[in-house]
Amino acid sequence: MRQVLERAAGRLFPDGTNEHGALPAVLVVLTLATGIVDAVSFLGLDHVFVANMTGNVVFLGFALAGDGDLSVRASLLALGTFAAGAWTAGRIGRRVPQRERLFAAVTAVHAGLVAAALAVALTAGHRTAAAQTALIALLGCGMGLQNAAVRALAVPDLTTTVLTRTLTGLAADAPGPATVRRLASLTAMFTGALCGGTLFLREGAAPALAPALALVLLAAGAVPVRAGGR
Repeated sequence: MRQVLERAAGRLFPDGTNEHGALPAVLVVLTLATGIVDAVSFLGLDHVFVANMTGNVVFLGFALAGDGDLSVRASLLALGTFAAGAWTAGRIGRRVPQRERLFAAVTAVHAGLVAAALAVALTAGHRTAAAQTALIALLGCGMGLQNAAVRALAVPDLTTTVLTRTLTGLAADAPGPATVRRLASLTAMFTGALCGGTLFLREGAAPALAPALALVLLAAGAVPVRAGGR
């Protein structure tokens, strides 16, 4: 599987400048997982995102303005747990300066949080206030961990959770090698949202979270950790 991901990563850099091994392809896998998880959170957890914090800031403003379909509590919970996850990754990063090692460790923790969320969905569903609180907290913290680890990697055009700059680059820049990565990110996020939304609406939260967990587990085990390094 790692060799497949390395070949796919090479194709994301058609100018032959890939210095990141399998990481670029792994980040596309995580972008796919992000689309799935955000579909579950928006459609089933009080209309919040657990990865897209820009949306939650706006939703919080709408909720405070009086929109009854949005929840101040859910928006604050998502923002707070995402920040807690990012803070935790930052603290880990101070002790684990090698970025691939940090990514592997943080992604393994993220997988554990998604697994816990899947267990909640299987045992308690997603409709009660307690279940929704647990799911938002677990998934939001995991996405904060992921975002901080990916930020430390600094692979060009592959952020896994935010696509505003990606779309801006596609529209503003002339076509070039970066176009391939940007299109891959957009396609992965859209595909994840489509698949996650379809699974959630037809089958429920647990069947939608299961493939997200599989993708995060794949990402956690796909990156070789080098001795020393950056």
